[in-house]
Amino acid sequence: MTPQRVFLLLTATRWFPVGLVVSVTTLLPIERGLSVGQTLTLASVMGLVVFALELPTGGTADAVGRRPMLVAAAVAQVLAATTFLLAQTVWAFVVAAALTGLFRALDSGPLEAWFVDAVHAEHPGADVDRTLAHQGTVLGASIALGALVSGGLVWWHPFPAWSALALPYAAYCVLAVAHLVMVVLLVSEPRPTQVEAVETRGLRRWRAGWRATADAARQAPASIASGLRLARDNRVLRGLLLVEIFAAAAMVVFESLQPVRLAELLGGEAQAGAVMGPVASVGWGVFALGAALCGVASRRFGVARTAMAARVLNGLGAVWMGLTGGPVMLVVAYLVTYGLHGSSGPSYNALLHREARRDNRSTVLSMASMVGFASYAVASPALGWVAQTTSTTLAMVLGGGFSVLGVLCFVPALRAERQRARQAPVAPVPEDAAAA
Repeated sequence: MTPQRVFLLLTATRWFPVGLVVSVTTLLPIERGLSVGQTLTLASVMGLVVFALELPTGGTADAVGRRPMLVAAAVAQVLAATTFLLAQTVWAFVVAAALTGLFRALDSGPLEAWFVDAVHAEHPGADVDRTLAHQGTVLGASIALGALVSGGLVWWHPFPAWSALALPYAAYCVLAVAHLVMVVLLVSEPRPTQVEAVETRGLRRWRAGWRATADAARQAPASIASGLRLARDNRVLRGLLLVEIFAAAAMVVFESLQPVRLAELLGGEAQAGAVMGPVASVGWGVFALGAALCGVASRRFGVARTAMAARVLNGLGAVWMGLTGGPVMLVVAYLVTYGLHGSSGPSYNALLHREARRDNRSTVLSMASMVGFASYAVASPALGWVAQTTSTTLAMVLGGGFSVLGVLCFVPALRAERQRARQAPVAPVPEDAAAA
């Protein structure tokens, strides 16, 4: 299989299981006796673990290799899913949340970095925005399909002795194991030089290989330092990382405040919960459509301009969500905004890859993810306080309006793209040939 096909297939096997549990992750702990506050705290535990481990895992992936980190991430996913399924107490769910955070940190970046390295090995410096757009489409479609299947499993409820909410998680565990097997079979990469140099056999070779891998792991701090120096010295990358601070505010609006506003318009949380299942599924579908349109727009208008337009329109969509006066228009505004959210990711990541190198690519992706998690952790309670003390509408308008300001952080990337266009053209990515 070509790297492109492996990349898209593993994206599907990674995110379809997530779609199975996206609507029951909050409900299952509550059904088993946790309060709403305790359940929401689990998300904070996961976020803190991701924040703490983003750079160390990214640096390790750059030093040791992408494949070992992908295998470790897939193993962590299996452990997290199984622990969550079996958890019955608060502390068991806390362990499951921490394992989920470990999985998210390990999984953040290595697959994408592996694909870009594979492309650049044959076509140095080539843009990968088209395949990243295709990946966004696959990701959104996989989660949307998973959400629909999850609803069917809950409705089916073939095992009365189990909770209906447990079956999607049981299926998630099985598919997590399948994803682990596919990672092991499909991902290959050149081994570190010091590992290749080992010529002994049997137990001696096994021990020597582990020593070489440990030596490579000790290079992780150097990879992290290299990424931080790059952010310090590279104005374009620094601006791209700052984009995440503003984008997080819009995410709070359409991920956290939208259900609250819908409950206000429908007259209760139960009514809103009944509507949000199919709405979320459709939302991920339009997310996939937005990612596909991003690939078309970036070829026509340029990657930087596409990223800027998508972020501005996404922020304005969040403002629109706050100003709507009825549940139907709120859902429409949500779907449009979520589609624009899907269109912003591929172009933004393509700009990040332009500023990264093979030896720090995972670190750069991890830095962007880390800034995004930290910003979301600050924006979420801040906008929640505004919603509680004034109105949800004002909080949504403020969050969307603030996110629009992030377009200014793209200016250095736009200038770099113009300079890039004036230089000799880079050979295009052989996506069409690979697909053929």
